[in-house]
Amino acid sequence: MAAKKASKKPFHIVVVGQQGRLQFEAVLFAASLRARSPDFSGRLFVAEPQPGPQWQGDPTMRSDIRALLQDGFGAQILPFQSRHFGQKYPYGNKIEALFALPKGEPFLFFDTDTLITSELTDVPFDFSRPSASLRREGTWPEIQLYGPGYTQTWKSLYDKFGLAFESSLDTGWPDEFWRRYLYFNAGFFFYECPHVFGQRFLDYALAIRDDAPPELICQSLDPWLDQVALPLVIHALGGGRDTLPKGFLDGETSCHYRLLPLLYARESDAVVEVLEEVTAPNPIKKLLKTYDPIKFMIYHGRGQKVRALFDRDNLPRKEQALRNTIKRNGFWMR
Repeated sequence: MAAKKASKKPFHIVVVGQQGRLQFEAVLFAASLRARSPDFSGRLFVAEPQPGPQWQGDPTMRSDIRALLQDGFGAQILPFQSRHFGQKYPYGNKIEALFALPKGEPFLFFDTDTLITSELTDVPFDFSRPSASLRREGTWPEIQLYGPGYTQTWKSLYDKFGLAFESSLDTGWPDEFWRRYLYFNAGFFFYECPHVFGQRFLDYALAIRDDAPPELICQSLDPWLDQVALPLVIHALGGGRDTLPKGFLDGETSCHYRLLPLLYARESDAVVEVLEEVTAPNPIKKLLKTYDPIKFMIYHGRGQKVRALFDRDNLPRKEQALRNTIKRNGFWMR
């Protein structure tokens, strides 16, 4: 990939860490960030939902994991309150966490199931023009027989919020093909102010959840609500699908692997090398081995057995086919 002039504007990174799988993924993320992006000088925030009426039990991270994140990787634990989503819709964490970030300072959100694989400060961000991950499948809407099509469904949402629908379309794709419509994976997104972005994200998500247009009556919003609202937010704030050059995020700079079996099945040798390199030090290994999917996948070699099942140059087109093959061979863990 040809070198491009990188934006050196300082920015912060935020991931969400909480009880369960995400706290271990936060360690993997932080370890890869520090190993592969030594020039990153912003703050790494690990946003942590706090106990409250939206949660049954305590969603906070284990104390030893919090200590490693803070003392080992220089992360700042950022507590936030779940006022609208919580346990019923944990994907809402990525919306509500934004209000705990410093106002008016550029941010880059990542899902915890991401590895940083090269220098993040080389990515030419334009934080005034937000964007998000284009590594996605056409998961929403699910078109129903005799129901509204893609155009009618998406246009109803743009109309609801007074947004220009036509300018969001990629006319290089045919009408009623999902890629024509602005749709992202919420594995990363960025903007110049977390509070402005977060307020728009929250307003749109709540309005869709609580008062959806009739065109959505047959559509599921769980777990898709954040990914339905996200393109509307980005479009409203002057962003889009092409504000970040291709080849960086979800490319040579980061990898959104989703789950470890999928990482071993489909990602490059370079990504596997990063994963196994950053999890090798004994203090990290001791902690991560307390979580079975990491223990067996990385340290007991199950990931390499998964890897041997697939030809990376000839992978199935759909992720579900990967999952089915891994499960059929008894190697699935999450």
